[in-house]
Amino acid sequence: MIKVVTDGGTAPWWQWPAVDLAAAYRSGRTTPVEVLDSCLERIEVVNPQLNAFVALRRDAARADAATSAARFAAGAPLSMLDGLPLAIKDNIASADMPTVWGSPAGLHIQPVRDELVLARARALGALVVGKTNVPEFTLEGTTGNPVFGITRNPWNPALTPGGSSGGSVAAVASGMVPLALGTDGGGSTRRPASHTGLVGLKPSIGAIAREHGLPPLLLDFEVIGPIARHVGDVQLLFDALRGPHAGDLASFAARAAAQAGQPLRERLRVLYVPTFDDAPVDAEIATSCGQAVHRLRSLGHTVEVGELPVDIRRGTSGWPVIGQMGLAWLFRHHPAWRDGASAKYREMAEAGARLAAAELWQVLEDAAQMRRDAARLFERHDLVVTPAAAALPWPADEAYPPVIDGRPVGPRGHGFFTAWVNVAGLPAVALPCRPSASGLPIGVQCIAAYGRDSALLQVAAGFERGAPEGWRWPPL
Repeated sequence: MIKVVTDGGTAPWWQWPAVDLAAAYRSGRTTPVEVLDSCLERIEVVNPQLNAFVALRRDAARADAATSAARFAAGAPLSMLDGLPLAIKDNIASADMPTVWGSPAGLHIQPVRDELVLARARALGALVVGKTNVPEFTLEGTTGNPVFGITRNPWNPALTPGGSSGGSVAAVASGMVPLALGTDGGGSTRRPASHTGLVGLKPSIGAIAREHGLPPLLLDFEVIGPIARHVGDVQLLFDALRGPHAGDLASFAARAAAQAGQPLRERLRVLYVPTFDDAPVDAEIATSCGQAVHRLRSLGHTVEVGELPVDIRRGTSGWPVIGQMGLAWLFRHHPAWRDGASAKYREMAEAGARLAAAELWQVLEDAAQMRRDAARLFERHDLVVTPAAAALPWPADEAYPPVIDGRPVGPRGHGFFTAWVNVAGLPAVALPCRPSASGLPIGVQCIAAYGRDSALLQVAAGFERGAPEGWRWPPL
């Protein structure tokens, strides 16, 4: 394996942050070819244990790396993303790799073009390494499917990394790649990031424009989410890929909101919400997130502890309806997806087909009201903070943890902190805080007003600098 000398000693290239790799390319200290080879060697070692990647572009990525290295040699890199290895979640359409979407149906369906975000990444010189595993139709909070099997947590392979971006977080946390793209329709970048010790960003609706993607099952609640080990790396990837596009009108609203935002005040008004409606939260998560909030206070911010002044039930009670109606629509208009789907999802679609249109209309009206309520919330607060997940990682072959803090919960008991943010369209980031006594990662969620993505990442960077410990590598 390729070794390099850093200020802290010897480290393989696969361990380097993306920001540092970009600087090393420009200084001539290394090349994209050397870094990609290091990452591919790491994949060979750890992917069999974790099942994060389900498709690899070894030869094509090496050719891309050689082309990128030539650009650096000529002093003409395309962007800060040029030459950086990147993993792509397997519900982001790709013309040169399968887009299986976790379903047997996807084995027989090949997109004819890349989704916009992937096309942008390629145009900026990113080295697309491969596709990462997802649950079927990305509708679960854990990661496994009948095609590729179960993805496992680098911190303990007996446990889940969460979902639905479980393959992407497992790849980044284990050092297979420094950067990954996930999607987040109800917490699918933030909760998996919290379960693996990563930074996971859910941008404002439209901040990363979308076009030519898979059929939408979760309305506009689902967005592309950058994932990395460090805030600066997430910022790099987000800055490279953000921006409006004519195919996504919401992207112009996101740009306008970002441009209208005022500079951050020196002392932020932070609202910390330890739980919603007395729902159970793992005791170690509650303690760790409380300490994270104390760190924000020590940085000079004003922290209020209280309840969320938004009725989250308005926007999240219809969550099962969204998935069911989305599948019903998908299977009606794309029968090939229906024919290969697992029985569970065909049953969900049948339930969705029996629902009245008024059910969907109510979901849309509730979402619109939640977005109005969220706008008022951020007139009084600059930042809302919650745990990113209510439970520690659970066994990888179980759909959800049945008990949290000694109390029985249902399928969404571990994930109630995140879904309302998607309905409201807000930016949110999961940040690692003190791990559990057994070493399992824990994440805290920070949420900002619509369009305040960059300000949110600025706060996240300050939080990260104040961490008593740096990145820890899992004991693989």
